[in-house]
Amino acid sequence: MFSKGQKVVCINDDFPPEAAALFAELPKKDQVYTVRGMYIGRGSYYRHESGKKDGEIGLLLEEILNPRDPGLKTGLNGELGFNSERFAPLETNEETATAEEEEEFALPTSAA
Repeated sequence: MFSKGQKVVCINDDFPPEAAALFAELPKKDQVYTVRGMYIGRGSYYRHESGKKDGEIGLLLEEILNPRDPGLKTGLNGELGFNSERFAPLETNEETATAEEEEEFALPTSAA
C-alpha cells in the first residue's frame, strides 16, 4: 500500500490509446513521482464501464495534474488518476543502509 508523500517509480506506462485523449499527462516508466492522494478506483475511464475492476486503488501524483474525471456524475469533482499497480515504492540507499546496519549489529542466534 502507498501513503501520501511517498516516492514511487512508474513500472508500467503501457496505456491504451484513449488515455492520451483523456489525460493531460501520463506517467513515464522509470520516472519517480510523489503520491499526492489515493482513492478507490472504478476500473475504467468511462462511466458506462464503471465497476469492471472494483477495489482498484488509484493514485494522484504531485508531479502530474490531470483534468476532471469525465466518468463522474454531474456535480461531482474528481481528478483522473492512475492505477496503483503501475507503480512500485522507490527503494532508497537509506532503506538499504538501515537493513544492512540491522544485520551487522544483530545478536547472534544460538544453535540448538
